[in-house]
Amino acid sequence: MQPHTNDTAIRIRKQAHELFMQFGLKSVSLDDICNKLGMSKKTIYQYYTDKEELVAAVVQSIIMHNQQTCDDSIRKSKDAIHEVFLCMEDVSELFSSMNPSILFDLYKYYPKAFEIFKLHKQEYIFSVIRKNICRGIQEGLYREELDVDIISRFRLESTLIPFNPDFFTAVKSSMVTISETLTYHFLYGMVSIKGYKMIQKYETEKLKK
Repeated sequence: MQPHTNDTAIRIRKQAHELFMQFGLKSVSLDDICNKLGMSKKTIYQYYTDKEELVAAVVQSIIMHNQQTCDDSIRKSKDAIHEVFLCMEDVSELFSSMNPSILFDLYKYYPKAFEIFKLHKQEYIFSVIRKNICRGIQEGLYREELDVDIISRFRLESTLIPFNPDFFTAVKSSMVTISETLTYHFLYGMVSIKGYKMIQKYETEKLKK
C-alpha cells in the first residue's frame, strides 16, 4: 500500500497522524479530523473509504519514515553498538510524542492496519536486529556464543513491551524511559569485555551532548 500523493489526501493524513499520536487511534473520530481541517467527511471519503483505510495510510507513512531514519542511522554508525545508540535516539524521538495506547488500539480495532505493522515488525525490524547482532559478533563487541536466532526473536518481542498497558501502568514511567532501560539491559546481556567498554564510551559521549 502506497500513501496518496494528492495534496488534499496528504493534508488529511498528516492531520490524522498528529491527532492519533496525541490521543490514540480509537478516541479520534473522523469528525475530529474534519473539524481540525475545516472540511467535510465527504471530502475525506473522496480519498479514504473509511477510518481504517486512513489509519492504515498513517501507519504506512510512519513505517516508511522510520525505515528511512533507521537506514540512515545504520549507514552512519561506526560499529554495532554505535548503531544501537543511534537507533535508540530515533526511537526515543518517536516515542516522546506517541500515545501509548496506539498499538493496543491498532491490534483491537484496526486489523488491516495492524497487519501492515505486523509485516513491518516480522520482516524489517527483525532483519535490522539480526544483522546488528551478527555485525556485533564479527566486530568482537558481542559474545560469539550467542544464539543469533533466539536472541533476535527475544529482542523483537521485547521492543513491544513499552506498549503493553499493564506494564506501562505498573512501572509508571514514560515509553522513552522504558525503551531505553530495556535496550541497555539487552546490550549489556550480549556484549564482550570489549563491547562493555564501548557501551561506556558511547554513554559518556551521550551525556556530554
